[in-house]
Amino acid sequence: MSTGRRTLWRRVPPWAVDAGLVALAALDAWINLFGDATPLMWTCAAVGAAGLFLRRRFPLAVFLLTLPMTLFMDVAVAPIAALYTLAASTRNRPLLAGCALLNAAADTLAWPLSHTLTGDRTWTLVQFVYTLATAVAPVLFGQLVQARRDVARQLVEVKEAREHERVLYAQTVLARERAQLAREMHDVVSHQVSLIAVQAGALQVAAKDPDAREAARTIRTLSANTLDELRHMVTLLRASGGKATELTPQPTLADLQQLIANSGIEITLTGGLPPGISTTAQRTIYRTVQEALTNVRKHAPGARADVRLWHDAHHFGVTVTNTAPTRSTVALPSARHGLIGLKERAELLHGTLTAEPTPQGGYTIELRAPTRPA
Repeated sequence: MSTGRRTLWRRVPPWAVDAGLVALAALDAWINLFGDATPLMWTCAAVGAAGLFLRRRFPLAVFLLTLPMTLFMDVAVAPIAALYTLAASTRNRPLLAGCALLNAAADTLAWPLSHTLTGDRTWTLVQFVYTLATAVAPVLFGQLVQARRDVARQLVEVKEAREHERVLYAQTVLARERAQLAREMHDVVSHQVSLIAVQAGALQVAAKDPDAREAARTIRTLSANTLDELRHMVTLLRASGGKATELTPQPTLADLQQLIANSGIEITLTGGLPPGISTTAQRTIYRTVQEALTNVRKHAPGARADVRLWHDAHHFGVTVTNTAPTRSTVALPSARHGLIGLKERAELLHGTLTAEPTPQGGYTIELRAPTRPA
């Protein structure tokens, strides 16, 4: 059936279809009963035909109402419609088989029953097989329609599940991007702002002009406020984020020398890393050094730092150790998001990150990762 015809058929109201079936069943019975019918036969025909109005609500009862008229006359419309409706509304296969057999038996028996017992039994058997096949046809068609409805419903459910999965995937991607943005904002922006704050604090101490000292104090205050606002923004961005795969790595080991040169800290860089490590690993090394130097500027003014790149047969990493501070610290806000981000980066490399104070009053941060992750 084409799409246009199927749409037109769906526009027909159910009551009109049922009324048409009742009219056809009544016409079928009237043709068979015309001329030699008893009041009992007319009653059975009327009840069986009119019962089709209720076939959608009580399919089994309507089928049973069609059996007397099937016994009295050779009708087809009412029992076939009743069997089809029953097959389209139930999943009880034994019940359908029993109804088909019952309909075939009622159609095969002759009224009065004595005519059946004295007639040709071979012909009776042939007629039973024929009527059974006729009864099986609407049953199979009804089951086919039921299966088609089930498939259509399952397709709708699959479509809804895919749409739900697409929304969840979009939310996951957004959460990862938010987490990565938070990490990048902390690593890059806080690195620069904390450097501004440290330099402004040093200028405030060294400057002799009162206006210059006031300007330096204002710059340091604004930098501290900016870091505090940045901390709140990072917290907001990380709220729906999770562990994310590095999508667009930018800094590499080639940028490490520039980072050290612009740090404003006395730094010694030693060692090296194995050739051919991944871009993600290079970026993690860079961010570890960057965060360690940021912490030195914020919490250990005047300290010296030692950055050591190292590798052995199974692992590689970086160790950043700073000495004890030689000047008073600047009160800068911190939520320790930097170390949390570094631990997440280390886990992406199947490695570990340790951060602990040294006996000399300094601090050390070490990233260790396997050369070939398991």
